[in-house]
Amino acid sequence: QVQLVESGGGSVPAGGSLRLSCAASGRTFSSYTMGWFRQAPGKERDVVAKITRSGAGTYYADSVKGRFTISRDNAKNTVYLQMNSLKPEDTAVYYCAARVDYGMGVGQYDYNYWGQGTQVTVSS
Repeated sequence: QVQLVESGGGSVPAGGSLRLSCAASGRTFSSYTMGWFRQAPGKERDVVAKITRSGAGTYYADSVKGRFTISRDNAKNTVYLQMNSLKPEDTAVYYCAARVDYGMGVGQYDYNYWGQGTQVTVSS
């Protein structure tokens, strides 16, 4: 089992940047595929980005391609989400999640462990 704690959320104007971090407990962090998801009020929780166990493979939702970058440091048990050129529609609670099985999975139901979420608000 792994526990996840996100940090780095906040309020920024459109065009600004934020870097989210997700620290994982335990010694098996490198055995999990990691993902960032977000949920806006009244909407479903959607995938933002995913990264393989080694960090060699990544996936991005079309809405964030070219603006967001997911990375991980297995020595620090941490996954990051660098968010640039933020837009008001990026406003949401952002969650990191860990997947036990091989592969990146598809949506939220393919991930087993979740953090508590961190709020990101982008003003126009």
